[in-house]
Amino acid sequence: MTEQNTSTNKTDPHLAAEVEIEAGEVIEEEVVEGAKVRRKGIFLLPNALTTASLFSGFYAIVSASNGVFDNAAIAIFVSMILDGLDGRVARMTNTQSKFGEEYDSLADMVAFGVAPGLVAFFWLLNGMGKLGWAVTFIYVAGAALRLARFNTQIGSVDKKYFVGLASPAAAACVAGLVWSFHTFEPAAWLTALTMVVVGGTGVLMVSNILYRSFKDLDLRGRVPFAAILLVVLIFVVIALDPATVLFSAFLIYAASGPVRALFRRKAKRA
Repeated sequence: MTEQNTSTNKTDPHLAAEVEIEAGEVIEEEVVEGAKVRRKGIFLLPNALTTASLFSGFYAIVSASNGVFDNAAIAIFVSMILDGLDGRVARMTNTQSKFGEEYDSLADMVAFGVAPGLVAFFWLLNGMGKLGWAVTFIYVAGAALRLARFNTQIGSVDKKYFVGLASPAAAACVAGLVWSFHTFEPAAWLTALTMVVVGGTGVLMVSNILYRSFKDLDLRGRVPFAAILLVVLIFVVIALDPATVLFSAFLIYAASGPVRALFRRKAKRA
């Protein structure tokens, strides 16, 4: 009887190795034709783009800590491009997954939350003492809350609008500011402007102000030939002074939400 129990409790080494691999693997459940199907592994292409976005955000932090603020700002804009690509690639190739959504959210927190805040802090706000890191924390916390709320509101909000300023747009405002003025000597007006932009975008991210998402634009349909000339003109204008043009464009977009909300309130009162 004892020998039987001993042989039963012994575990096949090959089976143990298989269990160990399974425990460390990503396994997701999907509903296919009414039945639950378990799928193992992750999709490489969209997650590789998300990793590249995460790397750009991390590179921005490293560059800012070394005083290379123009490269840090550019890296944040590169993260924005990669972040837009990973979602589109996942939808085009039908490779969406729960793992991808969670990984993308964590990468966004680094690239559009921690990185812009630290870039602005290393650039100018660290000279403001406690006030400087407090303003920086307002931005970082706003980005975290914005991403958490966005993840819980998927499918329950009109796709035409974002509730609160999107974190990539907020990051673009901060990165554009640093890129545009990184060669300027520290001054009171520049410090005040930085505090307003960093703290203001942090608050706008957690606000209930609606922003156009532009997801309703049909980019696959036919357009007049003159439309391509407009695209060429946009590229030319950006190429003339990328830092100033991008900073101005995203700052106007950030201000458009409160302005539209103000006009709506006046219209309701009228």
